[in-house]
Amino acid sequence: MLRTVMSRLLVAVLVAVTVSAVGFSLLRLSGDLAAELAGEAATPAEIESARIKHGLDRPLPLQFLGWSRALAAGDLGRSLFTHEPVAEMILKRLPVTLQLAVYALIISIVIGIPLGMLAAMHPRTWIDRLSLVAAVLGQAVPSFWLALVLIVVFGVMLRWTPISGSDSWAHFILPTATLAASALPGLMRLTRSGMLEALSTDYVRTARAKGLAERTLMAVHALPNALLPVLALAAVQLGTLLGGSVIVESVFALDGIGLLAYRSILRGDFPVVQSILIFVALAYTLLTLLADIANAIIDPRIRLG
Repeated sequence: MLRTVMSRLLVAVLVAVTVSAVGFSLLRLSGDLAAELAGEAATPAEIESARIKHGLDRPLPLQFLGWSRALAAGDLGRSLFTHEPVAEMILKRLPVTLQLAVYALIISIVIGIPLGMLAAMHPRTWIDRLSLVAAVLGQAVPSFWLALVLIVVFGVMLRWTPISGSDSWAHFILPTATLAASALPGLMRLTRSGMLEALSTDYVRTARAKGLAERTLMAVHALPNALLPVLALAAVQLGTLLGGSVIVESVFALDGIGLLAYRSILRGDFPVVQSILIFVALAYTLLTLLADIANAIIDPRIRLG
């Protein structure tokens, strides 16, 4: 067990370092940061002065090492425009994004797992096909389009819910539905395939031959084994929802880190964008690591393997 945890931890650390290095490099190479800092009307001398002041004249590897040392000390820098500490800006808005992501994941699990079980219980029937069609549509529909449709229908025409802000739980209804629509299909399809695989095993066929009730067979024998990969996917989906909330928060004006990232990208606030990118990547890596450890604890085959 310890060897499994250590190997997963080593992979997680390598992934985090790689993502940090790639993200740092891409942001630095996406444009002339010194020119952004100096302003549109800046002269070449002023641009060069800004480049030296912020250490942008140094080689990229040295810039990354300096940023990594500051990151290890908990210093994410300051916003280039508001001059606020980036860490405070993220922490102030993080609860909204976490609330949105957790709500969306709960909705996805509550709806996706029963739908997957229902499709597995009736394979190759209209129920199964309808579930698969719904899953494909859920993955194909763009989040921004679905968000706009929900706003028009439920916010403007029916006036059932508010369409912007984060003052109450009602403000999270439409954003949660939009974000959950992207996570639900994967959970549903994985539950379906896991249940079909579990139902075809010898021990399930033996239990059915002994006259065990179908509901007991599904809940006690098939579902626990089918949910192992679903657990891992749910953890990964939470990380994906944290990073994928940029569009949803922007459409519904939720003051989370997604909206902060969107605004920072538009005005070239690189320290903020960079810190949010690293935060989401680290959260995604950590959640994947925890899912791997949980699967190793639950399933002896993973530990022995």
